[in-house]
Amino acid sequence: MQDLKGKTAIVTGASRGIGREIALLLAKRGADVAINYVSREADANAVAKEIENLGSRALTIKADLSQMEAGRELIRKVQSEWGHIDILVNNAGITRDKAMKNLTDADWTEVLDTNLGSVYATCSEVLPIMMGQKYGRIVNITSFVGQAGNFGQANYAASKGGIIAFTKTLALEMARHNITVNAIAPGFTETEMLAQVPEEIRQKIMSRVPMGRFGLPEEIAKAVVFIAAEGDYITGQQINVNGGVYM
Repeated sequence: MQDLKGKTAIVTGASRGIGREIALLLAKRGADVAINYVSREADANAVAKEIENLGSRALTIKADLSQMEAGRELIRKVQSEWGHIDILVNNAGITRDKAMKNLTDADWTEVLDTNLGSVYATCSEVLPIMMGQKYGRIVNITSFVGQAGNFGQANYAASKGGIIAFTKTLALEMARHNITVNAIAPGFTETEMLAQVPEEIRQKIMSRVPMGRFGLPEEIAKAVVFIAAEGDYITGQQINVNGGVYM
């Protein structure tokens, strides 16, 4: 299926993990994809090469999205290069896990600025472009932690819960412009971050998941691309891809 042929997409935090799979699946569906990364240049270039091998165009753009102006500049660079932006996937995110009694101001601001501030910055810059086109698909990656909370993740939960609320408000404002705004909420997913967790803790975490396994990055990507390619009448929704860990 090449139903996204001629469309351009931006995926933040796309050099690895969930972002990488989203970028590749968008390219498989025909989209040209801009890959944002902050430090893993070699990984980002490898994703770009895979996209080009699929017959789509690729851009790699380094930007530290904890800085609001960097998020805006990312949008401007893609618009300057390709002339239109059809799909924006806000995937970039970090964790600084500590119980609240140990959380520092830096732990709080780094996570909020990267996870939530970047969504505000990229959306505020891309909306005039999409409104002018009378078309846009924005997909924000949140987390079940933003719905249910999680021990040691007050900062992360606040950032991801904020994304859900932001998504709903933006969807209301943008619906008349043919711009949909949705959130995908993964559960525990097999990424580098989860791979670093000791096996004993992994098993305890897995015991909380009704389906008895962790999600795969490509399973999250499928939900994102469904919204981007086929979700023309879906907006303001949070779609859970979590194996039943939060219902």
